[in-house]
Amino acid sequence: MVLWSKEQEKLPDIKMSSGAIEVKKDGGRLSPAFLNSNSTLHPVILTQGPEEGSTETGSQFELKEVTSLTEMANETPENEERLEIVAVMDCRANAKGQREEDALLENASQNESDDISNDHRPEPPAPLKETSFSIGLQVVFPFLLAGFGTVAAGMVLDIVQHWTVFTEVSEVFILVPALLGLKGNLEMTLASRLSTAANIGLMDTNKDMWNMIMGNLALIQVQATVVGFLASIAAVIFGWIPEGHFRLGHAVLLCASSVATAFIASLLLGLIMIGVILASRKVGINPDNVATPIAASLGDLITLSLLAGISTGLYKELDYNNYANPLVCAVFVALCPIWVLIARKIPSTREVLYSGWEPVIIAMAISSVGGLILDKTVTNPNFAGMAVFTPVINGVGGNLVAVQASRISTYLHMNGIPMGDPNPTSRNRKCPTPCSTFFTSTVNSRSARVLFLLVAPGHLVFLYTINSLRGGHTTLTPVFITFYLGAALLQVIILLYLADWMVHWMWGRGMDPDNFSIPYLTALGDLLGTGFLALCFHVRFFIGDRDSNLGN
Repeated sequence: MVLWSKEQEKLPDIKMSSGAIEVKKDGGRLSPAFLNSNSTLHPVILTQGPEEGSTETGSQFELKEVTSLTEMANETPENEERLEIVAVMDCRANAKGQREEDALLENASQNESDDISNDHRPEPPAPLKETSFSIGLQVVFPFLLAGFGTVAAGMVLDIVQHWTVFTEVSEVFILVPALLGLKGNLEMTLASRLSTAANIGLMDTNKDMWNMIMGNLALIQVQATVVGFLASIAAVIFGWIPEGHFRLGHAVLLCASSVATAFIASLLLGLIMIGVILASRKVGINPDNVATPIAASLGDLITLSLLAGISTGLYKELDYNNYANPLVCAVFVALCPIWVLIARKIPSTREVLYSGWEPVIIAMAISSVGGLILDKTVTNPNFAGMAVFTPVINGVGGNLVAVQASRISTYLHMNGIPMGDPNPTSRNRKCPTPCSTFFTSTVNSRSARVLFLLVAPGHLVFLYTINSLRGGHTTLTPVFITFYLGAALLQVIILLYLADWMVHWMWGRGMDPDNFSIPYLTALGDLLGTGFLALCFHVRFFIGDRDSNLGN
């Protein structure tokens, strides 16, 4: 430690002890200063008597431990002159725990240090050391599992499209993408939040873990109820405008079916997601790579089965009981205040409860537009075969982009980049280029390449599975497979590019991508997938690539 006087005179040979210190010069005293936890030394005051005014500068100083500042102040004579000096210390202090946000760096910066003399901030931890092979190995199995889940959902939709409730109340088709999109709006967002929290050590203690779990479960129940209600309103509006007439019984049926399906599906999938993330941490797998695909693997099947079953049961009640559908709506809406109270008590979900509605509602509206396309296409007998492929193409695109968005968000959190920084990466850019998204050496670019390369082989496996199970009404001709794969590849490459731009854009504006990006991306995936698939069927029909199974 070096002491400097007000006249920039170096004061040599200082000895330091822990705690409060006192500096003496030939009977003169420096008032005590305390060291804080960062080894920062506050200014100290040199007290020098008149008789010591001519003491040479080469005199020795020593530090003496004292017990209190009051004691030192009482011992200093009134006629002593005070000269201010500043203690400058060159030290290395552990930066862990200095600020609340440093918890984000806890796992990767146990030995991180802060150079105070040079005013350096703690260096961020190294990026995730994952190779393309390790990323692919962790992603491929959940991806295939999720794909087979969407195939099962497609088979279910192919069957239930002929049920009475779907033929008599065709607006139920509009609910399909919106409710299936809940896995992106709620469950995948939940998985992304919990994966990031697990990776940065915010779920290491039992108390933190249970607070995170209870708050997030309550949050998604509120969101599911509201989104289900709004989705039914959108379905009523989109169905009423073309037809020009409004049926109150059908409107209440859509509301009750949508709210009940959303609530039950979100509760089941939320519990599954929590189990997957905790199990991933136990076995040392990155939850970002497995949580969102597994959410989708069961999400579509569970949601679509619940929608078909609940809507059919409530439709049958229309002939016997006029109060069943309104009562179902009232019960689930009445539970909302309970979930709100629970979510408000947890700091990690309180902010999302107030600010997380915009992406969820907008995403629901975007998915409903895709549902309108599905409704108008599937009800045409020439395009009935589209139903079995819709959950597959939408699910695969949503799964892959959700993985990428979750990984980029975790990367930004773990590197300690301040949220709100307009240039959150070393690439000084306002908008990424396709080359920077897919062809650089960064870990996020490697993962984008891996995810894109999974599209074609994955869809071929899923198409073969559908054909083997004799699902759908379409023969898999080479022309159809070519158009289908082209639509799927175009959908995913657009989504991955948008994910790279959107996550960094939101981060630069202080918006947590875990809460905002995935709903938008999965909703856009539903819209692009449904639109491209409908285009494929129309082009295929017009060029004459038809077969006897089409519309059968």
